[in-house]
Amino acid sequence: MPSFQSTPAIATQAAVQRLPRWALPLLCLAYIIPGFAGRSPWKNADVAAFGVMSDLAAGLTDWFNPTVLGSPPDTPALLPYWLGAWSIQLLPAFPDVAVRIPFMLALVCTFFLTWHAVFRFALLPSAQPVTFAFGGEAHPVDYARSLADGGLLALLASLGLAQLSHETTPAVIQLLAASMLLRAISGFADPTAVRWFPAGLWLAGLVVLSGSGAPTTAVIVSGLPLLAYALARNSRLPEGRSRERVHSGVILIWAAGVSASMVGLWVVSAETETLARALALDGAEFSSLGKLVFWFTWPVWPLALWTLWQWRRHIRAPHLQGPVWLACALVLATAWAPSPDRALLLSLPVLSLLAAFSLPTLKRSFAALVDWFSVLFFSLCAITVWVIWLAMLTGVPGKPAANVSRLAPGFTLEFSFLAFAAGTMATVVWLLLVRWRLGRHPPVIWKSLVLAATGSTLCWLLLMTLWMPLLDFARSYGPISRRLAAMIPADTTCTEAYGLSQAQAAGLVHHGKLRLQLAPSPEPCATLVVAQQAADRLTGDIDITQWAFKAKLSRLTDNKESLLLFQRVAPVKAVVETSED
Repeated sequence: MPSFQSTPAIATQAAVQRLPRWALPLLCLAYIIPGFAGRSPWKNADVAAFGVMSDLAAGLTDWFNPTVLGSPPDTPALLPYWLGAWSIQLLPAFPDVAVRIPFMLALVCTFFLTWHAVFRFALLPSAQPVTFAFGGEAHPVDYARSLADGGLLALLASLGLAQLSHETTPAVIQLLAASMLLRAISGFADPTAVRWFPAGLWLAGLVVLSGSGAPTTAVIVSGLPLLAYALARNSRLPEGRSRERVHSGVILIWAAGVSASMVGLWVVSAETETLARALALDGAEFSSLGKLVFWFTWPVWPLALWTLWQWRRHIRAPHLQGPVWLACALVLATAWAPSPDRALLLSLPVLSLLAAFSLPTLKRSFAALVDWFSVLFFSLCAITVWVIWLAMLTGVPGKPAANVSRLAPGFTLEFSFLAFAAGTMATVVWLLLVRWRLGRHPPVIWKSLVLAATGSTLCWLLLMTLWMPLLDFARSYGPISRRLAAMIPADTTCTEAYGLSQAQAAGLVHHGKLRLQLAPSPEPCATLVVAQQAADRLTGDIDITQWAFKAKLSRLTDNKESLLLFQRVAPVKAVVETSED
């Protein structure tokens, strides 16, 4: 039987002082709400998924085979689109607001499950700090709570979490599924408290992951309960029927999980094509993936590696073995994923857990270096956001104002007191936190990550308040959709569309209030919208002699993405009569 009595973790009771209970939920709300509230659906994946959900809610497509203008969704999934469609049906007057509710709740649940997973792992005997000869070591519950706070702070500090977790895409539901799997492993790892709850949670996580467009990943990680049983077998589990129940339950849930994942793989079969793509990756693509992992998972990946080094003699400990295998599976899944960044998003909860176990092993000099890096980096980012906001508002300084005018021609910023107040309050809190860091306080183990998490939240909040009008202007299809809709007669009943992406189609429907029909349409329409990149093959599919070119409209921030507007030459009524004859 392995022994985990001597660990590299050193923590006094003073070092595990509680983070104020009001501070962590408030920080999470300050991170979650900006980005979900007060913006339009952004290109490309966000607005494309919104278009699928809108069509489902309106009954324009099949619930088990959703399409947009005859094409399947860019991300093959079912559950996320259903959740968004149900929300729109509950609040039909505010579809772009209603669709974000389930994804906001999914992010809340991700934070909750990640915190509890770290807490449960940290309570295990193998994770406890060294016992001092004369006492004074950290109490197990206080120690576990401090590490759980640190794990959640590490997740908040991850650079790759900010944008993708605030979109209404299947990736957010996949992130929830990954946190469910992590929490389930924490239950499996404790042999004295094996219950059906972690088994059910594991099965639910696999089903959610499969139904959210990642069935291949679900199949790969579905065998981890067998690893959890191996951990329980080497631990102090009573002999006899208790062990048999654990063995039977784990095997049963593993088989059910594989079956559910295989069903999801069959339903969402498009992902299987990406396996061949993974085998064909060359050196340049692997280098690109390495760069993505470097910045996307910063700053948790260096802390996770430090954990593996410091705990290398205890790598078979229950609080490390399961998370390490899960982290490896999720990180390697980026090799065959169509969107590597969205696949890498799933690894952030487990990497944050591993980063948390580095905290009681950090030397004071290294922790101070992390603190000062966080202070300097995020302070510089906040200053940059404020300076460019001032330039957009007043024209001073001149160079940033000129750059904004060049990149977003026609954009004009109007002063918003609410955005200014929110940004000012967040900045003041950051300055107070930096002042606290400069003072003399007990060396609590979560101190380094609280600066990183707060700094990341500050910059995200400033971007989503002060820069929100600019980002909406640059990343939304609203401006081009409204300009195109203004050129179409008000009595037009429908508009034919050719070559549009799902994001473009969803933007025209939502912002321009157009009723699109796939061209050539059985219901002839008076106008035709064509994506410029599809104009070369237009004559092969549509009788162009019936159409007259009217205008070319480009996105103000991207001249390469243009739409061509055509007006039907013959009256629609005559065309209908001809088709009937």
